[in-house]
Amino acid sequence: MSKARRPRLEGPVSLPSRVRTPSGVEFNPRCDHWMYRDISELISLRFSSLRLPKSLEISAKAVLVWYVERMAAASLTIMFRRLLEFSLHVGKSRGGSIAEFSDIDLINYRASLERRNLWHFGQLSTLLRRWYEFGYLGVSERAYVLLKQFKNPGVNKGRAVLTHDPLDGPLTDFELEALQRALDSAYRRAEVSTEGYLLAYLFMLLGQRPVQHAALKVRDVSVVAQKGGVPVYLLRMPRAKQRGKVIRSVLKDRVVIPQIGRLLVEHANHVEKSFEDILEDPSEAPLFPATSRPHVEPDGFHFHRTANGITHLLQSALEPLNVRSERTGEFLRINSVRFRRTFATRAAMEGHGELVIAELLDHSDTQNVGVYIEARPEIVERIDKAIAFRLAPMAQAFSGVLIEDESHATRHADPTSRICDPRIAPSMRPIGSCGSYGFCGFLAPIACYTCVNFEPWIDGPHHAVLDYLVAERERLSKDADARIAAVNDSTILAVAEVVRRCETWRQERNNGG
Repeated sequence: MSKARRPRLEGPVSLPSRVRTPSGVEFNPRCDHWMYRDISELISLRFSSLRLPKSLEISAKAVLVWYVERMAAASLTIMFRRLLEFSLHVGKSRGGSIAEFSDIDLINYRASLERRNLWHFGQLSTLLRRWYEFGYLGVSERAYVLLKQFKNPGVNKGRAVLTHDPLDGPLTDFELEALQRALDSAYRRAEVSTEGYLLAYLFMLLGQRPVQHAALKVRDVSVVAQKGGVPVYLLRMPRAKQRGKVIRSVLKDRVVIPQIGRLLVEHANHVEKSFEDILEDPSEAPLFPATSRPHVEPDGFHFHRTANGITHLLQSALEPLNVRSERTGEFLRINSVRFRRTFATRAAMEGHGELVIAELLDHSDTQNVGVYIEARPEIVERIDKAIAFRLAPMAQAFSGVLIEDESHATRHADPTSRICDPRIAPSMRPIGSCGSYGFCGFLAPIACYTCVNFEPWIDGPHHAVLDYLVAERERLSKDADARIAAVNDSTILAVAEVVRRCETWRQERNNGG
């Protein structure tokens, strides 16, 4: 946009009777209430809430029409919110009618903001400068000159990442693994829907935004065969926040791990079949369909959820799991931003640079990804038994059932259910029992302690298992990469929890409990 000043218009501007968003939605901007569904966002702006004289209200609508026609719906909502905060502050300060916004209004409003919210003023400044440069009535020349002089801080996007904030920052490995274990267990018990399960894993695996998941269609899921016939599962993810482009105008293939990819294909086929009698082309059905349709969707996005609807589905799948943080002892705060930050942080820990992380996060440049390189958390250099016992109760790594002896095991009559390891007990003294009747390809007993089917015995050699794992970690930390050494950290915490519970059980029995 040219920064040259345009001639001031005489009187209020004339609003058009119809405006059109980049996604093709049309509405009448002369109405007090702008309300429409724009792909994945529900817009609801009531201009009477600004409490401005009619001439200023019309000018406000005129400048916001520019955002309607060119920018994403989220940008429009943000600008209206900043204007609402400012206009209400000015009205309260003046206690009377507002002919135009002055430089004094700007100074007073900026001074009223907390330091952490000064970026709000930066967004307002963009709106008011554009308002004046368009020549609309409502912003004084002195106010415009002042706005050009202010240096406004941007959004402090990196604070939660740099400080590893336990509420808003990236999840630790322990927190993420505990969440995944709880999610897998809940899904096996049919306590989480398939779409909720898949959506949660897509957020964890791909680190994309809710608006991108809201725009997904069943035809975005595909399987291709590599050499040798090995299937590769792909998800064509729509790009978001691309200026001048409507979502789904550009898509990028993302690889999904086979465990989730197979289920994703089944889910997509099921959804497509359910829309055969509803849509002319059922492959256009949304991958995560809406359960209700209170507002008319734009063409091509029928039955799609909004971004808020996707967020609600994510939280409804994960919040009931009540997974605790080993850092706070409280339930984890669940939102899509935390998964995005976790995804990028783990990519940085794996040694990826800014260009790769920007590509993975669907950023058009690298200006906002450097923080993940700077904030790479150090791997815990040493986990001894004392640390393991302290973290174990909160880490929730053990998810099996402690039993007194083999007679209480699910498969007590089957000697093959016993779990032994000569490295731990050369006499082959059993550690516990496996409660699963299916085939297991995981390495016992290391994988057993974090398995929901594991039934450790009270008198099993769990202390010996813990000593073995801690010693092995110490050896690997000297001879290998830190991440290799840390690969069994969750198992160490699970074993420590079993040891702790066994000791508690013995104490209660000795005390006659």
